[in-house]
Amino acid sequence: MRFSSLMDTFKPNIFNVLEAKRRELIKAGQEVINLSVGTPNLLPPQHVMEVIAQAALDPECYKYSILDSAELQEAVINWYKKRYDVCLDAEGFTSVYGSQEGISHIPFVFCNPGDIVIIGSPTYPIFAFGPLLAGARLYRVALKEENGYLMDFASIPQNIAQAAKMIIVSYPSNPLAVVANDDFYENLIAFAKKYNIVVIHDNAYSEYIHDSKPGGSFLQYDGAMDVGIEFNSLSKSYNLTGLRISFALGNKEIIKAFRSLRSQIDYGISYLDQKAATAALCGSQDILGSNRAHYKAARDKIYEGLNSIGWKVPLSQATMFAWLPIPKGRKSEEFTLEVLEKTNVIFVPGTAFGTEGEGYVRAALVADIPTLEKAINKIAVSGII
Repeated sequence: MRFSSLMDTFKPNIFNVLEAKRRELIKAGQEVINLSVGTPNLLPPQHVMEVIAQAALDPECYKYSILDSAELQEAVINWYKKRYDVCLDAEGFTSVYGSQEGISHIPFVFCNPGDIVIIGSPTYPIFAFGPLLAGARLYRVALKEENGYLMDFASIPQNIAQAAKMIIVSYPSNPLAVVANDDFYENLIAFAKKYNIVVIHDNAYSEYIHDSKPGGSFLQYDGAMDVGIEFNSLSKSYNLTGLRISFALGNKEIIKAFRSLRSQIDYGISYLDQKAATAALCGSQDILGSNRAHYKAARDKIYEGLNSIGWKVPLSQATMFAWLPIPKGRKSEEFTLEVLEKTNVIFVPGTAFGTEGEGYVRAALVADIPTLEKAINKIAVSGII
């Protein structure tokens, strides 16, 4: 068989390697504390599960949907206005099968083979793989601690900026657990306008800012609708990761082109997912506050616990993750595997998010407080730190 040269760029996914080791330990009867994958350990809203259960008995829900339902369109428009004070209409958004699917396909709308896409590093892997699937070339901007892990637009060479088709950013950031300020977004929009670059903003974690009010939307800023779109997901906010529904929202010209592309590969989001999303957006929003409190408590426990045993880590600003510097001189992947071997606690090496992630690991805050305490104790007695 002759595989495409693209396949040569895909190394075994570290998440798959860690999952295989986790299964080996479970099969051997050992307890594993998995802080690698950001899957919520919380239940979806009860009323959403009831809507799905009822819809599953409706034969109409098993047909192609083709387009978003009128009920879902109204729900999204009202939600964005109430939550972010952003005015949309039905032509300004489309549903996708999760932000990961959307971000993997949006580069095909803009990129010819060889075109340049600007991303940060460290970054969530799909921000790199999506453009690579479209044959684009990547320009990686190092996201540095001294800059608050914000992209420095002045560091991007002019010839790169002039050639770039797209720039992908995401704050609050996975894996870096930081937020961006108003100046960043204003500079991003100005940069995009100056060089005619399309902005793709992933806004999956706006609900999870720990020490201030919930976050906003890229689309709130003047000029944002002129230059780009954002993805906003129900997966983490409403604990619906398995349903795979998200939205691309913003510039109508981009959304129209994106719909046209997706019509060639898909027949619309399942009516079951659409009904679940409508129920989540229109029903009680209490779950957002309770989730926020849950992840803040987990963040505090990781910060206080690890620092108390000599592992000096910063206080995460946002998301359901913590970005943890490891002891100096250690390699991230080696350290991750040693922690797993000695404690049965699973982190993700920072290099899974780019070479600039060397020297860090990411922890997903998806365990309850007693389990986090157990993980910290296991690390303490292991002698790793």
